[in-house]
This record gives sequence, C-alpha cells and structure tokens, in this order.
Amino acid sequence: MKISTKGRYGLEALMVMCLDDEQGHVSLKKIAETLNISEAYIMQIFLVLRRAGIVESVRGAQGGYRLAKEQKEVTVGEVLHVLEGPLSPVACVTDGRGSKCDRMEVCPTRLLWQRVGGELNQLTRSITLAHLIDHYRSLNPRPIVEDYCI
Repeated sequence: MKISTKGRYGLEALMVMCLDDEQGHVSLKKIAETLNISEAYIMQIFLVLRRAGIVESVRGAQGGYRLAKEQKEVTVGEVLHVLEGPLSPVACVTDGRGSKCDRMEVCPTRLLWQRVGGELNQLTRSITLAHLIDHYRSLNPRPIVEDYCI
C-alpha cells in the first residue's frame, strides 16, 4: 500500500497551516508556495478536507483556511481516510467493502493482511496533528514558514 501525493500533501499542508497559525488562518497560496506545489492541487485537497469537517474557510480579502477542530482532535488516520479512503494493504480486507476474492475463505495470508491493516489503522488513529507539530518543533527550532518583513 502506498499513500498518494494527495494524502502526503494534505498532511503537509495541514502542518504548514498549524505551524503558521498567528492569524488563525492561512491562504492556500501561502501553503502552495511553502510546499512548492500547485495552488490548484492544494485547493482540490482542501475542498475534500472542508467537506469532511477537518478545515473551514475564512472568507474575505485576507481569508484562507484554518482547522475546524483543535490540533489534538485531528488524527493522521482521519485525514488519510478522508483523502485516501480506507487504509488497507490489500483490497480484500478493506472493512468488508473491498473486492471479494474467490479464495478469501481459504486464503493462507488473509490473517496477515487483516492484522497489518488493523495495526496501520490503529497507529494512524493514535497520532494527532498536535503530535506531529510537537515532534517537528522539537527537531526544528526554526519555523517551516518564515515571515520576512521589510
């Protein structure tokens, strides 16, 4: 199983937003510039995150996006599930919604994939954005988003 750029960039964009929370919101342009990716792509990601209630938009000339909940209430698992769908190493163990395999009942490796998927989901649900921010700040005393004022 691989996490796509949508999932990776979505998490990174949320990190930028959390690290640059002086105004309480961040523009998509600033996030795109910080991550060096397309603003249109970030917009697609944030539309999904907004529909899921993870972020909310702030209207106006100085508008942008902010978290809809506290950093400690948003898990990596929630974000990845919204952007990627169910996290599973193989389709046949995706919470009963995956593709059915003719050998599902007699598959010698099904238990392995169920346990790997369960551990993956448990791990990602146990890590919050606050955990990632705290870890990042402990390793990087300088902010990811630098503000240059003249």
